[in-house]
Amino acid sequence: MLSCVTGDSTIALGHGATLREIGDGSFAYLQSSPSWGLANAGLVTSQGESLLVDTLYDLNLTRRMLDEMRRRTPAADDIDTLVNTHANGDHCWGNQLLAGADIVASKLASEEMRELTPALMNALVVAARVAVTLGSAAQRLTGLLGTIGLRRALAFRDAAHFVVDNYGGFEFAGIELCPPTTTFEGQLTIHVGDKEVHVIEVGPAHTRGDAIVYVPADRTVFAGDILFIDSHPIVWDGPVANCVAACDRLIALDVDTVVPGHGPITDKAGVRRVRDYWQWLLAEVRRRFDGGLSIEDAAVDIARAGLGSFADWRDRERLALNVDSMYRELRGDRSPRDPLALLARMAVFSRRR
Repeated sequence: MLSCVTGDSTIALGHGATLREIGDGSFAYLQSSPSWGLANAGLVTSQGESLLVDTLYDLNLTRRMLDEMRRRTPAADDIDTLVNTHANGDHCWGNQLLAGADIVASKLASEEMRELTPALMNALVVAARVAVTLGSAAQRLTGLLGTIGLRRALAFRDAAHFVVDNYGGFEFAGIELCPPTTTFEGQLTIHVGDKEVHVIEVGPAHTRGDAIVYVPADRTVFAGDILFIDSHPIVWDGPVANCVAACDRLIALDVDTVVPGHGPITDKAGVRRVRDYWQWLLAEVRRRFDGGLSIEDAAVDIARAGLGSFADWRDRERLALNVDSMYRELRGDRSPRDPLALLARMAVFSRRR
């Protein structure tokens, strides 16, 4: 039988995550190693009703999270509503385990979810493992393909080790893409027992359809990937000004507790720190853009300059992706992006630095 544990407490889980009670019946599920693919989630409960904020990257991770939530509170036995803060798989690819729940996301996030499917990601990881196993033979083959115009072959060659290192530990096979059943634009208010939950669209920023989940009664907000704490954040879509504006939106809320998409729980000071990062990086990138440096050279030059007060942040390779995004913005380029090329850019940056 499930038991309900009350009070502000943190339980360490054997699989590298903690479930922390952060309000009267609200919880944050926090990863102990919040790097690539390991995201936070949340649970809001009241009067026997429940709302889950995000699922995880694969079914095993999501199942463990749900099992722990059910051990903590009976309200998690039958979750009424699931909110996906955005379209990245580490926040929505466990959706199929929430049978019967109303799945909510912004309209743009719902559209974006269909662009990179779990099946495609599984195929990429399998192919990357083969390439790494073949070693120099695969390098020669993809190099040859690149010389005859297959640019994605070169990108795959450069990205293979990065893909295996950062995504090879997840199980993407067997995941069914379960898109939202309810979409919204702007803002949506959901009632969970006697709590109001405000789902507020703040994208395009990290992705096209970012949303945050604000629970006034608990003075808490779940920020999704608008916030990465103690590691470099990512702007897949942008513009960067919207990332800054999203941080300002978080700061304006009447909250004490801020749950980021990745990293430890923070407060408004942590949000200001992320906002400062974007403003600092945009200034550094603009200076090198005006100086005529390539994207690759600009990223390496910024890293070699020391990264200022952000030098101790994890996942420095994301700097290369962010510089790419900012160069596109400065050029006015809104053409479709190739995720494989972005992975390759980060892999090459890691080797160069």
